[in-house]
Amino acid sequence: MNKQQLAQKIWASANQMRSKIEANEYKVNWDYFILLVAKTGMRFSEALALTPNDFDFAHQTLSINKTWDYKGKSGFQPTKNRSSVRKIQIDWQTVIQFSELIKQLPEDKPIFVDGAVYNSTVNNILARHCKECNIPVISIHGLRHTHASLLLFTGVSIASVARRLGHSSMTTTQKTYLHIIQELENKDIDLVMRSLSSLS
Repeated sequence: MNKQQLAQKIWASANQMRSKIEANEYKVNWDYFILLVAKTGMRFSEALALTPNDFDFAHQTLSINKTWDYKGKSGFQPTKNRSSVRKIQIDWQTVIQFSELIKQLPEDKPIFVDGAVYNSTVNNILARHCKECNIPVISIHGLRHTHASLLLFTGVSIASVARRLGHSSMTTTQKTYLHIIQELENKDIDLVMRSLSSLS
C-alpha cells in the first residue's frame, strides 16, 4: 500500500467514524475532536482552544486565533506564529454536525476542555479507532499530516496547504512533505512523457 492509498484509507475510516457519531446523540466527546482535526488539519492545541464563537456557519469557516496551554497551567495562549492565525473552510457536513453540537454551549468557553487534558488520552482513543478500522495506528499529530497529504495528492497547491495548516512559509510545507511532492513530481514526469510521445 503506497502513501496515497494509506491516506485515502485513513480518510475513509474518518468518514466511517463520522457515521457512527451521527448515529448517537449530539454530545461533546473526543470522537468529534478527532473528526474535526481530520477534516481541518489543525494542531492539537489549536483544536483544544476552539470556542463556539470561532465557528461561522453562514460562511462555512472556522477561525484559528489562539491555542490552549494543555502542558502548563491551562488557559488560552497565542498561536504558534502569526501565520497560524487563519480561517479554515469547512464542509457542509461539519457545519451541520457542529451547529447542533455547540448550540447550547457558552460562546467563549473551550468546547473540548473540561479539566486537565492529556494528548495521550486522545491518542489512545484514536489508536482504538485505527485498530477497529484495520489501519496503521497514528497519533493526533499524524492525523494533521494525513490531512495535508490527502490535499496534496488530490492536487491542492502547496501554497493553499501551507495556509490551511498555518505554516509560517511554503518552505516549511515543502520540507515537511518533500516525499509526497517528489512522488507527485514523478507522476508529472510520467504524464509529460506520455503527452510528448503522443505528439506526431
